[in-house]
Amino acid sequence: MILQRSYPVEPWSVSETTLDLSLLAQSESLFALSNGHIGLRGNLDEGEPYGIPGTYLNGFYEKRPLPYAEAAYGFPETDQTLINVTDGKLIRLLVDDAPLDVRYGDLHDHHRRLDLRTGLLERTVDWTSTAQTRVRIHSRRLVSFSQRAIAAVEYVVEPVERAARITLQSELVANEQQPRLSRDPRVAAVLEHPLEAVTHDRDDFSIVLLHRTRASKLLMGAGMGHIVEAPGRTETEVVVSQDWARLTIACTLQPGEQLRVVKLIGYGWSSLRSETAVRDQVAGALSGARLTGWDGLVREQRAYLDEFWDTADVAVDGNPELQQAVRFGLFHVLQSGARTERRAIPSKGLTGPGYDGHTFWDTEMFVLPLLTYTYPKAAADALRWRHSTLDRARRRATELHLAGAAFPWRTIRGDECSGYWPAGTAAFHVNAGIAAAVVRYASATGDTGFEQEVGLELLVEIARLFASLGHYDRNGGWHIDGVTGPDEYSAIADDNLYTNLMASRALVAAAEMSQRHPAIASGLDVTPEEVSDWRKAAAAVSVPYDDVLGVHQQSEGFTRHAEWDFVASRDTYPLLLHAPYFDLYRKQVVKQADLMLAMHWCGDHFTAEQKAHNVDYYERRTVRDSSLSACTQAVLAAEVGHLDLAYDYAYEAALIDLHDLQKNTRDGLHMASLAGAWLALVAGFGGFRDHGGMPSFDPALPEGLTRMRFSIRWQNLRLTVDVHPDEVTYAIDANARSGLLLRHAGEEITVTAGAPITRPLRKPTPLLQRPMQPLGRAPISAHRATGSVPEE
Repeated sequence: MILQRSYPVEPWSVSETTLDLSLLAQSESLFALSNGHIGLRGNLDEGEPYGIPGTYLNGFYEKRPLPYAEAAYGFPETDQTLINVTDGKLIRLLVDDAPLDVRYGDLHDHHRRLDLRTGLLERTVDWTSTAQTRVRIHSRRLVSFSQRAIAAVEYVVEPVERAARITLQSELVANEQQPRLSRDPRVAAVLEHPLEAVTHDRDDFSIVLLHRTRASKLLMGAGMGHIVEAPGRTETEVVVSQDWARLTIACTLQPGEQLRVVKLIGYGWSSLRSETAVRDQVAGALSGARLTGWDGLVREQRAYLDEFWDTADVAVDGNPELQQAVRFGLFHVLQSGARTERRAIPSKGLTGPGYDGHTFWDTEMFVLPLLTYTYPKAAADALRWRHSTLDRARRRATELHLAGAAFPWRTIRGDECSGYWPAGTAAFHVNAGIAAAVVRYASATGDTGFEQEVGLELLVEIARLFASLGHYDRNGGWHIDGVTGPDEYSAIADDNLYTNLMASRALVAAAEMSQRHPAIASGLDVTPEEVSDWRKAAAAVSVPYDDVLGVHQQSEGFTRHAEWDFVASRDTYPLLLHAPYFDLYRKQVVKQADLMLAMHWCGDHFTAEQKAHNVDYYERRTVRDSSLSACTQAVLAAEVGHLDLAYDYAYEAALIDLHDLQKNTRDGLHMASLAGAWLALVAGFGGFRDHGGMPSFDPALPEGLTRMRFSIRWQNLRLTVDVHPDEVTYAIDANARSGLLLRHAGEEITVTAGAPITRPLRKPTPLLQRPMQPLGRAPISAHRATGSVPEE
């Protein structure tokens, strides 16, 4: 766990007040900057020491064969791995003849601060070299939201007590040395030297290096340009080679004098364009950034973030630590998706090498709900990327002897990259999640152009997939057998309830959208008979239920499986590292919320009593060995009235990386959990649901929170929901031309401009006692974190 003293609680920033080299890799993830296209880990300016060096371009990967001890038909053959590209953020400093390295000399002060409103990572260093020359350095770094291909660094150095000869070296370095990130030597070989030099170019204003990956044959360019300010004479030198370029600036400074260098960094890549085109793109981006200047880039960054926070901010009173964590998460989720522009949103964003840079199902089910309601353009881009991979998904479905399109469990480019069949290909629910994201976006935005260009075709192909995947029994029930739901400890199951309900909704959504756009549907060869078949299957879907226990079954037969021995396993989490999957698959132990996820997104299928009993049953068997679980458990705990339990889960979801709760923040941030913290607050304590295409709310605050204020975008309106312990106020923008119909605790109300509506809150009364969790798996107490523990 990251020590709390290193990151003081602040409402709009995350600061590191001391440099702890043992936590360097974690801090590099926390301080990562990205715009969804370029990602820079929070490495020190001088590059060393480091935990994991990282500069990433979204979608830029190398491929390698997937090894199998026993290969079989339908197994994916090739993996894709996000690689560390040419590092442009390096600025090395020599003070007299001593290189700045915090491991040597005397480090008097070291402070880093990520400002969530400006988008700047600021660093101050007060250091004395081994030769007793003292300097102060102040740097600021950004990855531009407004200029997609640009990152920039402002670097200022000044001597403190006596004159010093300052030598600054600004570099581009390809194939920089990496720590061993995988025990598999084949993966290590890909990561150690992934780029082949193509050419390099320089002029009076910029330097550009071009490289290509060896196997995937992707072409990338990295360039740099500089603005230099110094009080006297300077000497400069430029050296360029295949894998590195360096600008050296040397000068002598008196105490109080400063050398200021603004470094502009440009990136571009393509699988199709020529070397000349990529080179010119990077050079052109640098020219545009030079025209804007550092101050202009800073203003643009602040303006972009002001617009985002105007809708996305969730103000939480009563728990400053939770407030900071939620804003930290919102900022990083924005960074992951802001300028992807038809690229995937990786599960770690562009903050680290975890999961090989792959995107999973959690993008659609955890990240896109947040973006849909706060920054819908990014959600549309992510879904347009899915649409761009349709041909690959169709080929995969054909390979699996299925109709329609089968989207991958994990991927970068759109091809299946999971080598483990039970938790990869068998997890067909990823397709239902994409369909749900399409419906959610279309409903929230009213974007008919999206429906016509992207949404309908996605829904049609997903409906065809599920229609071919399911079958009818002799009694007319419709089943999907041999699949894996969200719970990866229960693989190859029949009638996973989440998959079944989500598939049935995808079938209905495809039918309804086909009828709204009959001409386009006809062009996709959709017939009335096919639409009727979709509706018939959805209506007959099997929903497993145990009449004796009075609970829904996660999948058919789940509740008759042997119970897991949670006493024996109390010190062996995560279980997947200590127990054979064979044992996990055949017992009642749940890795992450599965049935509870169904109750969140398909909540109108369950009664309040069913939800209460289901939560009570599955809470006792869910071990949260996945970062995707706590937020969903928060939502359902809040809905059934266990507000204190929901509070604990929300706290855990929000603090997952700031506290390194899963001990793997070094590999990158957990985007789905960070987005899930928003869900925990807005869907949990705000009671927000979108069933039936209408926003509905039923807020309730836990003891310890005195107010929560959030906004969502719905049909081009911004709705603000201001929750207090006893009442809630709904308001829309004063200049709105139309009202907004919504439900509050089942009551339909219309909110109009200039006329906020206030309603009292119902007092939730749990039907059952607060459930216990498996031994040793209770969530961290949010009350104890704030020093306020409610009476039992």
